[in-house]
Amino acid sequence: MTEFFKQILPLVNTTEMYTLLKEYAEHRIKILQGNLESQKDHHRILETQGAIAELRRFSTLREEAIESLKNAEK
Repeated sequence: MTEFFKQILPLVNTTEMYTLLKEYAEHRIKILQGNLESQKDHHRILETQGAIAELRRFSTLREEAIESLKNAEK
């Protein structure tokens, strides 16, 4: 997992790139929330909620990558 975080570090440490990534995630969340409001199938509701939760993780991706790399150095 440490190798993965080393690879994405340039993405999360570049302000412009990370901002764009978070904006994309927020845009997708809004679309999924709209779908969620009209969804009738319980299984699809759960899938959509899971997708929203995963997209929200992008907001903490930078901290997660830095923390993982710090822990690997110990």
